Amino acid sequence: MATDFDIIVYGATGFTGRLVAEYLSANYADGSLTWAMGGRSLTKLGQVRDEIGAHPDTPLITANADDPASLDAMVARAKVVISTVGPYQLYGSDLVAACSKAGTAYVDLCGEPAWMRAMIDAHEATAKSSGARIVFSCGFDSIPFDLGVWTLQQTAVAKHGKPAPRVKGRVRKMQGGFSGGTAASLKATLAAAARDPGLIKLLTNPFALAPGFAGPHQPTGMIPEYDAAVGAWVAPFIMAPINTKNVHRTNFLTDHSFGTDFVYDEMMIAPGIGEMGKAAAEAIAKINPLAGDKGPKPGEGPSKAEREAGFYDLIFIGDMANGDRVECVVTGDRDPGYGSTSKMIAEAAICLVRDVASEDKGGIWTAGALMAEPLKKRLEEHAGLTFVAN
Repeated sequence: MATDFDIIVYGATGFTGRLVAEYLSANYADGSLTWAMGGRSLTKLGQVRDEIGAHPDTPLITANADDPASLDAMVARAKVVISTVGPYQLYGSDLVAACSKAGTAYVDLCGEPAWMRAMIDAHEATAKSSGARIVFSCGFDSIPFDLGVWTLQQTAVAKHGKPAPRVKGRVRKMQGGFSGGTAASLKATLAAAARDPGLIKLLTNPFALAPGFAGPHQPTGMIPEYDAAVGAWVAPFIMAPINTKNVHRTNFLTDHSFGTDFVYDEMMIAPGIGEMGKAAAEAIAKINPLAGDKGPKPGEGPSKAEREAGFYDLIFIGDMANGDRVECVVTGDRDPGYGSTSKMIAEAAICLVRDVASEDKGGIWTAGALMAEPLKKRLEEHAGLTFVAN
């Protein structure tokens, strides 16, 4: 397919989209990657291009989520579209439809499982036919978790000849919160569930993104508990409901390479030991991060210094049937919601351009199922992530 650009960043005037454009401008200015900035307003796109120091000839493309013809015209010009325009259930459906129809690859930052399932049901057959590679959740939710579990299972197979049937994902440390877009998506999902109670069944189903498959009972991760595997109290982790579904979809799409008996949950380690740790875990469980006006609004976010001071440290623990244990530690060198996420989605898009053959790869994917090994390599080389398994 002849195209004008390797990548179009759609939503480049938003906070996260701007960071993605800035990353591409700073790291791929040698001309080896052709890219453009897309959004509703040509004036605002030009302002952002100047403010981030992008080359003045960086192309600008106008497209609007409520104008399908403009989306069709935009996706026809790109090999990959990066979409940072959420909540996706409000603004993303026509773009996924356009990419699926045109055979254009697509990556986003979606953490909205009900919408993702609707897109799978509506467009997977079209994407398979056209060759479009549609990859949701290419930010902090869910790449570090998806690739962390994949790396652990690769190690388990290499050491023990089979995958670990039970894996725990634990957030050990994290500085910097989730993004304003993530908060808006969660609120939109809750509002949709209030209008359509049938969505609640899907949202609480760990296999919601694995159509037709029902695996073993999974821990909810919603109740604080003492976890002997990490020697600490653990509490609910807000991103677990989307991450766990993506991990199960990766297993589903790879012919259950983790096993049909695979059990997985995610929680965060509470600070303190003994009763202090228990109290901290219980306090975390009661926090509603969506209450009131806390946190950034869509389009807002932390300063450059705050993003660079952020980090995260995740551990994945795999228990083998014979009692042996496999571990993988994943770290990121920026705040998860913005600094690290903007690098991850940019490198995921570049991975689709440069490292993953498009032949016979059409469909709706996870990062772990479509490009785990080349993407992990890219993230370690360019995006400040590490994956260490033993």
